[in-house]
Amino acid sequence: MNIAVITCDVLTEEIRHFCTTLPQVKEIVVVEQGLHNTPDLLRTRLQETVDAVEKNPDIDAIVLGYGLCSRGIEGVSTQRCKMVVTRAHDCITLLLGSKERYAKYIEEHPGTYWYSAGWNRCHVPPGKERYNTLRQKYLDDYGEENADYLMEMEQDWMRAYNLAAFVNLGVTPTEADIAYTKQCADWLKWGFTEESGDPQLLCDLLSGNWDCERFLVLQPNETVRFTADEAILAATPCQHCPGGGKPPT
Repeated sequence: MNIAVITCDVLTEEIRHFCTTLPQVKEIVVVEQGLHNTPDLLRTRLQETVDAVEKNPDIDAIVLGYGLCSRGIEGVSTQRCKMVVTRAHDCITLLLGSKERYAKYIEEHPGTYWYSAGWNRCHVPPGKERYNTLRQKYLDDYGEENADYLMEMEQDWMRAYNLAAFVNLGVTPTEADIAYTKQCADWLKWGFTEESGDPQLLCDLLSGNWDCERFLVLQPNETVRFTADEAILAATPCQHCPGGGKPPT
């Protein structure tokens, strides 16, 4: 089976690393990070990318390097290929190795904000650099009084967190990323921990080892539906596909 991978840029380095020994992976398409903040835009971008990949007749299956990602993968479907997604809320599960480990960690440490080499590369995470950059932008755009108010709103959502957890999969050089994450945690007055990642889930996703406990294999004209239970995802007919049913709710 020939596989194409469509991935968020956050996972690019890890996916390219593991795919070097997987001849069945014929194509890797990288989508810019941050689209989960606007799920409709993520859905549109992914559908366009899936449509483009399916034009290659040699591809049999499309693998998504995404979790549910703010439900942005709901509604995405194929016309010809199988499509495979991991039962995960976001990409951190793919770095930790299982949805069970992710759920257990969040249950024990509910104030966790996740960092990784990919996340640090693709966006500016909470910390001094983000604060200074955002404040300067607000000053330039809105003036000092409004900037102070907007920064207070920015800091308000961060009060839900108290721990910076860096997931280290050991694929890319990470000493600088670990040090940077520690600096962020110190400035925020959060705790810091480094968690060892587990590559098995990501490797099985890429290699085609798709059991139903960890992955959802969608047939053409099916899409993803959020289940709000331990399974996280289920298949459902796609509204815009020929013969499709109702959209996910």
